Amino acid sequence: MTEAATVDARPVRRAARITPVSIFLWALRIAALAIILYGSYLSISSGRLSAAQWRDLFVFGISTGSVYALIALGYTMVYGVLRFINFAHGEVFMVGAMMAFYVANALATTTLWTSSPVVSLLIVLVAAMATSTSVAVIVERIAYRPLRGAPRLIPLITSIGASFTIQYLVRGLVGPSTKAFPRMEQLRGTTEILGVVILKSQVVVIVAALVMMAGLYLFVERTRTGKSMRAVSEDPETAALMGIDVDRTIVKVFAIGGAMAGVAGALWGLVFPSLNFFSGFLPGIKAFTSAVLGGIGNIVGAMLGGVSLGIFESVGPSLVLAGYEIPAFSQLKDVVAYAALVLVLIFRPTGILGERLAQERT
Repeated sequence: MTEAATVDARPVRRAARITPVSIFLWALRIAALAIILYGSYLSISSGRLSAAQWRDLFVFGISTGSVYALIALGYTMVYGVLRFINFAHGEVFMVGAMMAFYVANALATTTLWTSSPVVSLLIVLVAAMATSTSVAVIVERIAYRPLRGAPRLIPLITSIGASFTIQYLVRGLVGPSTKAFPRMEQLRGTTEILGVVILKSQVVVIVAALVMMAGLYLFVERTRTGKSMRAVSEDPETAALMGIDVDRTIVKVFAIGGAMAGVAGALWGLVFPSLNFFSGFLPGIKAFTSAVLGGIGNIVGAMLGGVSLGIFESVGPSLVLAGYEIPAFSQLKDVVAYAALVLVLIFRPTGILGERLAQERT
């Protein structure tokens, strides 16, 4: 009886059903792989780029993707707790980047900028984090908390309205002109790491992003606050019954996501030294794409998705599009990035790590 019960308790896998949709998806997967592989073969065999140039594209993709990953953490943390997409998060990043510009611009007129570059960068970083954190918390309190419990579409529409509101508030405060980040002499030029020549600014961006992402992961996994966040993410009603202050935990989620966006804003000036009131839109969309690519709601997935997206949009045009001799292929990096998202979702609809997360929760 015990053996029979054990046998009956085992999950039975259903046989895969062949449908017209599944046939179409497999045909699409095969066609996409064939196009990518053939384009890559043509591009590499042509010898258009040297090994050093391929390496530079790869490193640039990692540095850009690290910034996307930091922004994506805010999207994925808010979705993990509230189950809605905060489309105002790109503007939270932009506000942090704008504050980083003004602080850096003020420091550039002092001797501290040249005599103590590490201290100067830390000041810029802290100012950007504080600004983005404050904006994220204010948006949560004014725009989202009154809608707690409302249908998901309402907070989603509200987030879009909050995005435009922040954009044009910043435009009214600082004007529509493009700002140029001051350059730091100590970060000009290249350095060699393990025989690889890398721009100094890219080293700073990658190292800072890795430190912040590792710190966030340990914070969520090891601290009492991190455990509260995970509990609220799993079941807010049960978490409240266990004594967890759900509203305070949600504020902390927004604050941490805002702080990561602030770090990304400060690092953005090292990669792309120009900024205006609209600079949060496209990185915000890219970061959202990164979160979906890695598995929305999964912190590690957001990190992996951001770096992957940066590499796709940096290397992809030269690797695939150049092989087909598409004109101005370097200007199509956004197309390659979103095409990569579609391809990944065709093969793994839940994202790179989304399925594993779903299995753990069940």
